[in-house]
Amino acid sequence: MGFTFKDIIAWQKSYDFVLLVYKVTRKFPESEKYGLVSQFQRAAVSIIANIAEGSKKMSKADKLRLMNIAQGSLEECRCYILLSKDLEYISEEEYNTLVYSIEGASFYLNSYCKAISENKGVHD
Repeated sequence: MGFTFKDIIAWQKSYDFVLLVYKVTRKFPESEKYGLVSQFQRAAVSIIANIAEGSKKMSKADKLRLMNIAQGSLEECRCYILLSKDLEYISEEEYNTLVYSIEGASFYLNSYCKAISENKGVHD
């Protein structure tokens, strides 16, 4: 079939993170359904959506712009993880699991951006 966004490790790690976000936010108070839950899920989905969209852009600038948007959404999620912990919506274990997952996603997304910048092994 050829290369797709699903072959990008940064997307795979970010997708795993999104699944975790949906899992933990199911338990948030109903009063947060249109607040923190919605924002957290939207930001998490934005990471994978921008990686997927950027994977098919032809120019390096377009690819990097979308990867940078993904990085911004990832940082937004870091904020929501901390807020969720401090509001006691997630346990210490859930917090640690989310942090571990987002750290992996961040590492691979940053590596992917570096590879794009340096034209190293990035598929068109």
